[in-house]
Amino acid sequence: MTRPHLRQSVAAAAIVIALATGTSACSTGTPIDNIVEGLVQQGVDQLVGGIDEQIRGLVDDVLGGVELTGDGEVPASFPAEVPLTGAVLGGGAGPEGSGWVVRTQLDGGLGFADAAAALEQAGFTASGVSSDATSGYGAYSGAAYRVDLSVATDGEGVVTATYVVTPR
Repeated sequence: MTRPHLRQSVAAAAIVIALATGTSACSTGTPIDNIVEGLVQQGVDQLVGGIDEQIRGLVDDVLGGVELTGDGEVPASFPAEVPLTGAVLGGGAGPEGSGWVVRTQLDGGLGFADAAAALEQAGFTASGVSSDATSGYGAYSGAAYRVDLSVATDGEGVVTATYVVTPR
């Protein structure tokens, strides 16, 4: 990989992490939030899809503890008390437990209501919830974490959930 391409990859990683962290702090469930969340997820998808293990190590060194996954696993530090619905596609973790983003695919007719119900059954309280037949958004507060949940259906009918988790 050439040095300019490496710099672009590292810069893209920094932007993705900053956007993910920033949207978790100010989400209100407006259409702008959904657009920003979508852009963040696209950045994560592009970044994770194109980074090999050497670059992952470099990103970790440069950004001070950032962890990225794209192998169907949540980041190692992801809090176990936050339930996820669907098959994990990948995610990221900020340094020192500052926050996490995980994306899942919901199959078998699962949607926003199912993912929201799992959070509520785990003791999280909903606020700012807005949903329809194909998408939804809600902020969920628990004793230790806040979860911003976004669920969307793409043009091919694939339903994905994005969880942005921050400590309270």
